[in-house]
Amino acid sequence: MRAIWKGPFIDSFILIQLDLLLKFKNKKNHKTIIKAWSRDSVIFPSFLGLRFYISNGKKFFLVCISKNMIGHKLGEFVPTKKKFIYNK
Repeated sequence: MRAIWKGPFIDSFILIQLDLLLKFKNKKNHKTIIKAWSRDSVIFPSFLGLRFYISNGKKFFLVCISKNMIGHKLGEFVPTKKKFIYNK
């Protein structure tokens, strides 16, 4: 658990990508999906409606940020364990 006086954590790479996305939003060839390896970054209200590719360590999963996700961490919405399938 992070101390309250430190504030919420957000990876600097995500902030740079978000800034570039908002800066070139009206351009035709802007990047609409942000790749994130930092699963412990907190979701801010400015992320509302954005799409992220979040890594689980092996693959990237597409996550669209909605209103209910604000305040949670990015890694909470990506499965990290594979279901066991028993084959005969």
